[in-house]
Order: sequence, then structure tokens, then C-alpha cells
Amino acid sequence: MSSPSNLPVPHPPGHPLPAVGARQLLSDAEFNAVLGTILTNNPDMAIEMGGRIITQALAFVATAACKPGRAVPPSRVVDEGWHTLILHTELYWRLCARFGNFVHHIPEQPDSGRHDQAVIHRTTTLIRAAGWDVDEDLWCGPEDSLVAVAAKCQHSDDSGPIVIIPKPKG
Repeated sequence: MSSPSNLPVPHPPGHPLPAVGARQLLSDAEFNAVLGTILTNNPDMAIEMGGRIITQALAFVATAACKPGRAVPPSRVVDEGWHTLILHTELYWRLCARFGNFVHHIPEQPDSGRHDQAVIHRTTTLIRAAGWDVDEDLWCGPEDSLVAVAAKCQHSDDSGPIVIIPKPKG
């Protein structure tokens, strides 16, 4: 399946991305399919919030795929969007490949004592440096109840739960 022609072209891993909205990484049909999944999994979620979460998950995955060897954990809310993207396996594989590396998801059980807002700040700083917008409301701690999501895992800063697999050469 080819990407729509209006999407940004792939760039070399590790180089800043053009200043475009992460929403543009998917066609309307792809975005609506992913949005439908997050809304099905979170029946009380507003459509607008689902779109915001998916958009932040796109920025997160694009950034993480460009940072092999670095722990780039998401917030609990953005993790829900990441889970949803992963369910769309072909789309997710293409998204990761576009940015050079596959971003594996290995869940950890939630533990509010393991949460470190400084780690989340580092992730959002990397996302901004890559040229993406950050929706601050979605990068809160696990105790923040602004957004209720189905995801029951979190990611720590030990480089273990997120594994970046470099794209094969050749």
C-alpha cells in the first residue's frame, strides 16, 4: 500500500523532521480507522480526545523510531494511542519503517512509584526537537485523571520496555 502523496517524505534517522503536524503521517482513511479503534476500546472517550491521543502517539512513535538506543517512554495516555496504532499492524510497521527503526512495545504493570515526570519531560523535549507539536495535557502523570484510558501499563526509563530494532541494511 503506498502512502498518500501529500505526506512528508521519509528523512534520514536522527535528523530533525520538518515542522508538520503528526496527524499528516496518516491518510484520512488510516487516521479514521485508528480513531475508530481507540473509541471502541474507550467507549466514554470524546472523538476529539481520541484524535488528540492518536496524533501524540504518532509523534511519539516517529520520534522513538529515530532514537535507537534511547529510552523514550510515553505517558500513560499517549501509551493508549500507541497501543491502538500497534493494533493496525501494517500501518504501524510502515510508520516505523518510514523513520528507520521498528519500535517494539513491551508492557510493564503500572506502578505510580516508578513514574518520573522528568523522564516524560525528556520525551516531550525530544518530540519537540524532532519538529512535532506536543499536547501538554496528554503528557501527565499516572495520577492525573484528565483523560481516562483503557491502557493498564506504563513504561520506565530503564531502556527495557521499549526496544528499537534498526532497519535491516540492504
